[in-house]
Parts: sequence; C-alpha cells; structure tokens
Amino acid sequence: MTETPHPLYDRHAETLDRALTAISQRGYWSAYPESPSPRVYGETAADDGKAAFEAYLGRDFPLDQAGAGSTVQTEVSPFGVDLGVGYPHASADHLTAAATTALPSWRDAGPQARVGVCLEILDRLHRNVFELANAVQFTSGQAFVMAFQAGGAHALDRALEALAYAYAEMTRHPGTAGWEKAAGKGDPLRMTKTFHVVPRGVALVIGCNTFPTWNSYPGLFASLVTGNPVIVKPHPRAVLPLAITVRYARQVLAEAGFDPNLVQLAPEAPGEKLASTLAQHPAVRIVDFTGSSEYGDWLEANARQAQVYTEKAGLNAVVIDSTDDFGGMCRNLGFTLTLYSGQMCTTSQNILIPRDGIETDQGHKSFAEVAAGIAAAVGKLTADPARSVELTGAIVNDGVLERLDEVTKVGESVLESRTVTHPAFPGAVVRTPTIVRLHADDTATYTREWFGPISFVIGTDSTEHSLELLRTTVGEQGALTAAVYSTEDAVLDAAEAAAVEVGVHLSANLTGSVFVNQSAAFSDFHGSGANPAANAALTDGAYVANRFRIVQSRRHV
Repeated sequence: MTETPHPLYDRHAETLDRALTAISQRGYWSAYPESPSPRVYGETAADDGKAAFEAYLGRDFPLDQAGAGSTVQTEVSPFGVDLGVGYPHASADHLTAAATTALPSWRDAGPQARVGVCLEILDRLHRNVFELANAVQFTSGQAFVMAFQAGGAHALDRALEALAYAYAEMTRHPGTAGWEKAAGKGDPLRMTKTFHVVPRGVALVIGCNTFPTWNSYPGLFASLVTGNPVIVKPHPRAVLPLAITVRYARQVLAEAGFDPNLVQLAPEAPGEKLASTLAQHPAVRIVDFTGSSEYGDWLEANARQAQVYTEKAGLNAVVIDSTDDFGGMCRNLGFTLTLYSGQMCTTSQNILIPRDGIETDQGHKSFAEVAAGIAAAVGKLTADPARSVELTGAIVNDGVLERLDEVTKVGESVLESRTVTHPAFPGAVVRTPTIVRLHADDTATYTREWFGPISFVIGTDSTEHSLELLRTTVGEQGALTAAVYSTEDAVLDAAEAAAVEVGVHLSANLTGSVFVNQSAAFSDFHGSGANPAANAALTDGAYVANRFRIVQSRRHV
C-alpha cells in the first residue's frame, strides 16, 4: 500500500527535502530569515505584527476549545506592559478526552499528510512572525531582535528540524513488504506485511518562561507529526506566544479537514498545578519539559506512564588556559554574559582560570587582569542604557532578582550589577551582569546554578585542575555548554576528551561573532542527553523515534 501524497505535502516537499539534506550534512542552512529587515519581510510587516499583538491585549484570547468554561490571567510582563489577556481554561479530563477523540483520524492519515500539515503550520506561523516576536518579547523579557530571532525564526528552524528527523524515522522502512520463503518441494510461503506507524498517545508540552517557543516547538512538532495530539501547557508568565502558536495550528488543522483538538492550549490558574495533573494522567504518554532540575527530576520519577523528555539546569563552564587574542576573548565572553542578562540555559556561569594567570598575545596576564578584561567588556556593552537594553532585555522574574541580591554576600566582587532605566519602557526591570571572584574550594557556591546575570571567575591551581573541576561539576550537576581557550593543541585535546567524558558540547577559542550560548538548528545539537542537564538532545533520531511505535500485520497471499 502506497501512501497517497497530501496536497500540503506536495506544497512543502521542497522545504522538507532541503531540511532532510541539512540534518544529514550538518552545515549551515536556515529556512526562515533571521533578520527582521523590511527588505526581507516587507515594509509593513513589523507594524502589522505589532498591531496584531496589541489587538490581543486587555481582552479574552480568541481560541475556541472543548470544555473551556472560564478564563485565566497570569502573565506579568518584564517590561512593565499591562498585558491583561484572558485564556480559556479547561480541566485535565476535558483536554485529554478531546485529544484522545482527535487521535484516530490523525494517526490513519499517515506520515506524508501529517508532515504536510505541520509544514503548513510552520508556514502560517512564519507569515505571522512579527506578531509572535512581540508576544515573546513582552512575556519573556527578551529584546525585540532577540525575540524575533530566537522566538521566531530560530524556533521555526528547530521545529522544522524536528519534523525532518521524525519524517526520516517514520519512513526509514516501507509501508508494505512482500515476503516469500522456500518450502521444500511445495509452493513457497508468501505473505504481505503491512507496517503501521502508531503514535504513543496524548503528548504534553510544558513551556518555560524564558524561551516559550524555542524550547517548546521541537517537542510539540515532533509529537504532532508522529501522530500524537498535543496539549500545550505554557508557563503562567509566558502564555501568549504559545496561545498564538496553538491558534494558528488549530486553524490549519481545521482547514485541512482534521480535528483542531489535535493541538490544545492548557493555561493554568494560580496554584492549580495543572502540569503535574496532566503529566500523571493515564492518557498522557509523552511529556516534554524545559525548566528547573527539581521539577524535571519530579517528572522523570512520577510521570511513569509517559516517555519524558527534559531539559533542566546545569553548570556551564569555561576553561581559560591561554589565548592569542586576549581582546577578542574578553569581548566574546562579555557578550555571552550580557546577552539576555544571562537568562539562557546555555550561558556560561563558571569561568575557570589558573590563579597564576595565563599567557596571551599581550604578554602574561594575571588572574586579576583576566577577570578585569572580561568585566571591562561587559561594562562597555552596558555603559549606554539605550544600547545596552537591546542586549540585556529585562529580568524575567523575581527569582533572578533574589539571586542577584544573594550573590552580593559571597566571594569578592569584580563587577557589580546595576539597575538600568529602560528608555522606552520605564516599568521594565533591567539589571546589568555581575561577576564575582571565587576560590576553587568555594564549591558550595559555584556547584549550584545561579540562573541570571551572575557569573564566577574561579581561581584554580592549573589548567589541569580547571579541567578536573569541569569534569566534576558537569558530571555531577550537568551542563549544556562548555568552552575552552588555549593556544596549545594538547590542552584543546584534553578539554575535548573531558567534554566527551561528561557529555557536554564544547566550543574552542571563540573570539569573534559565534558565541557559546548560541546554537544553530540543523548543525548544532542542543543538549546531549549524556549528563544531568538534559535527558535528550534537540534534535536527533533518539528525540523523535520513541514518540511512535511500529505495529505490523501479516496476511497470506
């Protein structure tokens, strides 16, 4: 039996083919331009998107879902903007029942139809990317350009990457096969075998506050394209980006003749703990989560009926041994620590430097001089408020502010955090990064994650000691990124060996416009699943293949 091509598959086949090539070659490719320039998107796109975003504010969100009997409002913008959006609220039982009803026809549609519909959803989202970017900006605290790139174009790239991997896994075997076996002098045994791609069941995506689309799209689309209805449970402070996503997904599904309840929004009321209720619901068979280690560990231990994919906290480390571009190294690290006020799961926290200093193109630099060079780079980036807020964005929640206050009581300050008044949004909560000097034996401090604009320069006995600390901290607590600076191949090799040992992605000698806390879809893996920071990688075959199973039937010819 050959699957009949779906019109939406035909419409987007070229994009899918290019994505399949990209995941096999791992070079640079992007389907969605990351520049918000009017030369790329048109003269009115930015204004139209902003107007569409503003039309949502102060009213109930236009989303018709089963079982919605009330609305909830939980968002507080880091920029001080009054959002006031009400979202339809439904119980876990209503959501799972609607999803379960929607599953059979979606399952039976087959991989080509599903991938075609999913590609059309991405196309619809891309046509409304400015609307999406504004929603990301004002709920996450990202500056607009970053919200457009990470929350829009790059999130769509990550979704497309997941679709490509999933399609490759679903179609690696034939849908049917003829089987024939000799049987002595009699007629051979002949059978026709059919292989069905069968989804696991209802999928749950639990969104995060900082990157509501970038971190949610891979799981959402990996589950949906493999046949699983998806319930999207946004973070209470970042509902709008995922509400917009669900709205357009439901539109496309309905237009294509499928039940729109294949994708549902599940906002929660304060104190409701809807995520936990859904995660343990018998109908939920897949859970995707990005957030704290504490809750990620709870999901892994308690959502026993589901396949659980988690990205959690970690201790991202930098080992500085030597450099042939001291200025470039400091500028690169300064930008890394400043971008989005360090509120990225990939931002470096622990910068490990021999206490006797390092060799550079500017001669020997003491530990204090290295720390001062990094601090000066941060200071330069944050000196002008009007320019700095386009890098730092705003502080996402009170937990970050509490940690900024707490860190003043440890170590020795190298660079103090400052309060900045946002020129365009006076109510925005903006803080510049802080850098604190620690000793290698201050393990109680640097072996916990200080999420936010907080980093430590840590004096070690030697580069070998620094690498050992990388092994122990990442091996025990996890990390999503690691970096090394050295002019010696032996040191670079030793750092790579350490990174392989503890399962963390490593970048070497970044001094230009590539930063350790950025990753490119179709080329860079995000997370490895090989250390405690994440039990899966975005995106590889393992991330998608266990979202469905193969069920076969056999008939004699």
